[in-house]
Amino acid sequence: MKKHLRLLAAQLFAAALVITVFSSPASADTPASDAQLAAEWQTAWDTQKFYDTTPPAAGSGRSRAQSSISITINAPVTKVFAAYSNINNHVGMHSFLKRVVTHKDWFKNGKRHINFTAVEEIPYEGAIVTSNTHAQQRIHADGLYYETDTWSLPGVVTHQKIVFTKLIGGKTKVTEYLTFDADTSLIDFVVANGVASHEVTQAGLKQAIESGSI
Repeated sequence: MKKHLRLLAAQLFAAALVITVFSSPASADTPASDAQLAAEWQTAWDTQKFYDTTPPAAGSGRSRAQSSISITINAPVTKVFAAYSNINNHVGMHSFLKRVVTHKDWFKNGKRHINFTAVEEIPYEGAIVTSNTHAQQRIHADGLYYETDTWSLPGVVTHQKIVFTKLIGGKTKVTEYLTFDADTSLIDFVVANGVASHEVTQAGLKQAIESGSI
């Protein structure tokens, strides 16, 4: 199953590059510095307002779609929450995610806020294309859930809520509620691509948590 999900995600990302390759300026040969990524993050936050959860307006040419995926992990909820909510543990769970650059990490009103950029390196026709996803994560430790808003080319916004539920037998159910905003012509593809990517990451985190490697 995990192998199938990785293959599906790889195929979807390769197709996505047909759309984005000419609009993505970065290359893995010349990786952006942390300072450059921080500047890109701030520009995206200020201009794209990816924190705004208002649905796209009618006639805007953009659409919204929602999905959810769940997985059961054979480990206690406190362990799963700590490991799963640490975005650095997601590196290596997906073959394209190479690093996470944290720009700011602080507490406000009992919630931990983290501004970061996830850097993916995606093979395409013999070259490596770098895709930067700018994000803010808000961790609600008392409520055992976290939220993440992201923006990436070509103008894809996601709003995520990941909820952790204690099950009998020392197991934990993790449910990801995913909201995607994108150009109407791309929304179906974005949903398929995004859900497949999250399923791959879920499977990788499950294996790592259950094995004790994270």
